[in-house]
Amino acid sequence: MPEETGLTTVYIANGQPEAEIVKGRLENEGIPAVLRYESAGIVYGLTIDGLGQVEVQVPSSLAQHAREILAIEENEGY
Repeated sequence: MPEETGLTTVYIANGQPEAEIVKGRLENEGIPAVLRYESAGIVYGLTIDGLGQVEVQVPSSLAQHAREILAIEENEGY
């Protein structure tokens, strides 16, 4: 998303279910998150060549903290 929106992508998921889990994890830590995706991936259920990938975005001012939370989760077997 353009920088003027104030959102930064902190995670790229391979489908909406994974993205919803990551979004919920961030929101549980008090970080608001939104999902950005190509509608064709949802309609056709595809995750080929980037189609179906979902970007998890947070306010730019919280991006570093969100990445730290996700890094901890990844190290613990996210």
